Amino acid sequence: MRRPVPIILNEDERRSLTTIVRSPSAQVRQVLRARIVLAAADNLSNELIAQMLGCNNHTVGLWRKRFYRLRMEGLNDQPGRGRSAVYGADKVAAIITATLTPPEHSAHWSARRLARKMGISKSTIQRVWKAHNLQPHRETTFKFSRDPMLVEKVIDIIGLYLNPPENAIVLCVDEKSQIQALERTQPILPLGPGRPAARTHDYNRNGTTTL
Repeated sequence: MRRPVPIILNEDERRSLTTIVRSPSAQVRQVLRARIVLAAADNLSNELIAQMLGCNNHTVGLWRKRFYRLRMEGLNDQPGRGRSAVYGADKVAAIITATLTPPEHSAHWSARRLARKMGISKSTIQRVWKAHNLQPHRETTFKFSRDPMLVEKVIDIIGLYLNPPENAIVLCVDEKSQIQALERTQPILPLGPGRPAARTHDYNRNGTTTL
């Protein structure tokens, strides 16, 4: 009987394989391949590994040899595996362009709303967003308070809510004049691949002071 190829792992490889096995978001087939390699590194036979992991000897031998030849890269699917893309580059470009153009009366697109507009499935929109690192649902701020006592004030307010004086009632009051202050003090920085939209934390009040 031919002896299986020996697997010797360095520290980085063992750490990466262990991370895959423990990751709740890793694909099932990736976890199986990582388990096979880790077991092979413990000098277990293909038959015993197959019995432990509930697969066949051919599967164990395949990924053992792939790792031996290509190391961590060998655990990835070969190009061309899986279903081919339904939409071409033109459609993908159209989805990206639409995503980067905010809809009317809304700050950003949702996957469902953009899918209805373009006549395709929500999952297709989400795949394109993930592939191009588009996150229209996220926003950040790029302007911060210059109040030198900001930290102390925030601590005081939060402390009042978390530990109010005995028999005290804590009330929070904001302006309510039936006029929404929607104009930011600076223009919103647009969404881009790998970059969420950014806005200021403050508004132009335009005289809105009524309580």
